[in-house]
Amino acid sequence: MLFPHDLPDADVRHLPRWLAAAEADALQRALQEQVAWETHRIHLFGRWVDSPRLSSWMGDADAHYRYSGADFAPHPWPPVLRGVRARLQQATGARFNSVLANRYRDGSDSMGWHSDDEPELGSEPSIASLSLGAARRFLLRRRDDPTRKAEYLLGHGDLLVMAGQTQRFYQHALPKMARVQGERINLTFRWVQPR
Repeated sequence: MLFPHDLPDADVRHLPRWLAAAEADALQRALQEQVAWETHRIHLFGRWVDSPRLSSWMGDADAHYRYSGADFAPHPWPPVLRGVRARLQQATGARFNSVLANRYRDGSDSMGWHSDDEPELGSEPSIASLSLGAARRFLLRRRDDPTRKAEYLLGHGDLLVMAGQTQRFYQHALPKMARVQGERINLTFRWVQPR
């Protein structure tokens, strides 16, 4: 495993147990109940496919987002996330007007290699990723040298922040983990330039 200082041009910070276990438990339960979970359709390799996870795009009314060939209008912020957003803004010094919530039902749900480099995120986006539930592997690899990579095991209540030029130079993924039976919810807070 390589650590963040071994990743040139990346600004990645991992804060284990950023949320205490009891608070993370309560947040996960609330999100399971309050979020409008959907299977997003995305455009991959010339065809439309179902994402291998459940998702929900939420945020301010003008935080429209386009990724993988699809446009997403935000659902309103659920009350449980307003306080989390405020705390993350204070902790990171970044502003967030939206969050992509992904619900990985078990180890067979995944996220392929990609960068969060859509134009509406700006040239140096700050992405604050909060993990809840089952621990999962999170991988980073450099675009021009895929052998230069890092792996994090993101657990319940962990925060991972990617900022600066990370999205320009790196891709990330959440691979399948056959032995994982538990559910994981991941919240990726970001700022989308209003249209």
